[in-house]
Amino acid sequence: MKDKFTAIIIFSFTFFGLWAQEQDSIALSPSETKFVIEEVVKQEYDPLAPSRAAFYSAVVPGLGQFYNKRYWKIPLVYGGIAASLYFYIDNNNDYHRFRDAYKRRLAGYDDDEFQGIATETLIRAQTTARRNKDTSLAIAIGIYLVNIIDANVDAHLKQFNVSDDLTLKPNVDYNPMNASNNYSLSLTYRFN
Repeated sequence: MKDKFTAIIIFSFTFFGLWAQEQDSIALSPSETKFVIEEVVKQEYDPLAPSRAAFYSAVVPGLGQFYNKRYWKIPLVYGGIAASLYFYIDNNNDYHRFRDAYKRRLAGYDDDEFQGIATETLIRAQTTARRNKDTSLAIAIGIYLVNIIDANVDAHLKQFNVSDDLTLKPNVDYNPMNASNNYSLSLTYRFN
């Protein structure tokens, strides 16, 4: 059972590793492979790109994601901020309705929109609406900050060196002496 599980794990690593490597490769016949010259295109490292992306996102939310060419993240940023601000405004309106009704009851009037509801319930509703309003504002600020951090980290990771110089290859050998399989992983790093 342990050998089967290990074989499945190694097969999974092998399959996904080969799949990831073949995404960028060109299918050539064996006779054509000897004429292919590897050309490594290295982009110039821009140390200011992460700070520039963070600055853009701080000025206009989503602009750092646009700078990093991660266009699919822009609706998430605006959707999160818009939803948080919507709930902030809604809870703020409820808070003011409960507070105004409570103030009118303290002034001696009984003609508010919450007739039949106890004054203590209005106090609790006012406290809950204020807590929800503050939470919504904190979430909107948090999404804004995550937007800035995401732009910065994404710009850093865009410049991260991902090349074929680092490979991890699983290996399965059959040992005829004891009739068992030997599993191993080899990590290869080539210096240029």
